[in-house]
Amino acid sequence: MAEVEYFGGIEGGATHSKMVIMSSEGEIMAWSEGPSTNHWLIGVDQCVTTINDMVVDAKKQAGIPEDKPLKALGLSLSGGEKEEGQKQVIDGMKTKFPNVSENYKMCTDTFGAIATVCESGGMVLIAGTGSNCQLINPDGETYGCGGWGHMMGDEGGAYWIAQKAVKYVFDNDDNFQEPPSDTSYLKLAMFEYFKVNDRIGLLDHLYRNFDKSKFAGFCKLVAQGANEKGDKLCQIIFAQAGEALGKHICALSSKIDKSLLEGEGGLQVVCVGSVWKSWDVLREGFLRGMLPRNDRDVAIKTITLLELKQSCAIGAANLGGRSIGKKLPVKYADNATVFFSHTFS
Repeated sequence: MAEVEYFGGIEGGATHSKMVIMSSEGEIMAWSEGPSTNHWLIGVDQCVTTINDMVVDAKKQAGIPEDKPLKALGLSLSGGEKEEGQKQVIDGMKTKFPNVSENYKMCTDTFGAIATVCESGGMVLIAGTGSNCQLINPDGETYGCGGWGHMMGDEGGAYWIAQKAVKYVFDNDDNFQEPPSDTSYLKLAMFEYFKVNDRIGLLDHLYRNFDKSKFAGFCKLVAQGANEKGDKLCQIIFAQAGEALGKHICALSSKIDKSLLEGEGGLQVVCVGSVWKSWDVLREGFLRGMLPRNDRDVAIKTITLLELKQSCAIGAANLGGRSIGKKLPVKYADNATVFFSHTFS
C-alpha cells in the first residue's frame, strides 16, 4: 500500500494568513493561522518564519512529525506576484527550514482563490485590506487589474474606504471641499476608533506610527454607519467602493475567454475579502462600474458572484499539488455559494 502523502496550502493576506494540510486523498488533516505573510510589508525573513510557524502548528495538529516534509506546499500570498520575490521566499524556506516541504509553488493570493472554486480558469476579485482582480483563462493565460498597494491603488478595499472617509472629514473641517453629505457620524467614529480628541492627534497614526492594517480597520466603523445606522455619507462611500470594484471587472472584459462568459450563470467571479460583507451598499455602484466605458470594453451580459465557503488555502494546496503533477481530489462545487446573479438589459 502506497504511503499517504501530505500537501499544504497557505492563504496569505496583508493582515492574517491561514494554512491547511490535506492528504493525497483530499482529506483535510489540520488548519492553522498566523499573521501577515506579505513579504513586501514584513520582509522575507519574517515571512518565511511565519510560514514555518504555521506549518509546524498544522503538522502537530495533524499528527505529522515536524521533521517529515510535506510533499508540496502552495503559497498563495498577498504580494506574491513577482518571480524575484517568489524565489527569495522559496530559497529562504529551503535554507532556513529544510524540513517544511519537498516542493514549493508560490503565486499571488488571487490564484489560490480561483483554484479553490474553478478547475479550468475563472476570475477572482479581492476586496480585503486592499483590492486586486485576476483573470485566468482556460488556456492558462492570466491578466490582472489592480493589486498595486495602498500608495498606488487598492480602490474599493478597506484601506481605500477608510482613507476616503477620513479625507472627507479633514476636507470638510478645512473648508477645502464640501462633502456629498454630513460628516458628523464619521468624525465622531474617527476620534473614537483612533482614540484621539482632534485631527492633530490623528497625525501620529498617519505618519510616525502608521500601521496599514490598523488604519484599514476603520472601514468597520464606516460599514456600521452604512449598514446599521443608515448614515448617508457612509453609504455614498460604499457605493463609490462598489463602482471601483466593478471597474476592475470591466477593465479585464476584453481579455475574458468566451467560454467563461457563455456558461451557466455567465461570468462567475469569486469574491474574497471582508468588504463584500457590505454587499447591500456596494451593489448599486458595483453594477454601474461594470458598464463599458469605451470601445475597448466588452459588455458582460450575465454575472454571478460567488462567496467562498472554504479558505483559499485549499486552492493553494491544489496548486502545490499541480506543480508536481499531482491532482488533488478537490470538490470545487462545495467550496463556494452564489450570493448574487444579474443579467444586464
